Amino acid sequence: MKKIVICSLILLFISCSGNKNLSPAETATIVAESFFSKDKSTLKKHTTSEGYASLNTLLDMIPDTEKEIEVDILDEAVDGEATWVKYSTSYDGKPGVFKLVQEDDQWKVTHNGPREKGPF
Repeated sequence: MKKIVICSLILLFISCSGNKNLSPAETATIVAESFFSKDKSTLKKHTTSEGYASLNTLLDMIPDTEKEIEVDILDEAVDGEATWVKYSTSYDGKPGVFKLVQEDDQWKVTHNGPREKGPF
């Protein structure tokens, strides 16, 4: 009986630890890695519906790669209810910018319009 209780508690702690709230920088890192590795399920989980649609259209334009993608967060700025994260990857030398908003108490990358300049 003790073993069942102990195993149940361990499983409870493991299952609860996967639901932690990520920071905007952590979310941006996950989205950039999943984008360049073409991991659509992870990409969808960490983006809004508009953000996923926007990034998904670009996926076919990038070639497949087998190398590990490294993401460096260069800057982060809060602008009202949105947070902007500037990053660079080992895949592409040019820095990129993600706009993140909170949706269902989670930071998610969303689509930033062509006229949205952001703080960078």
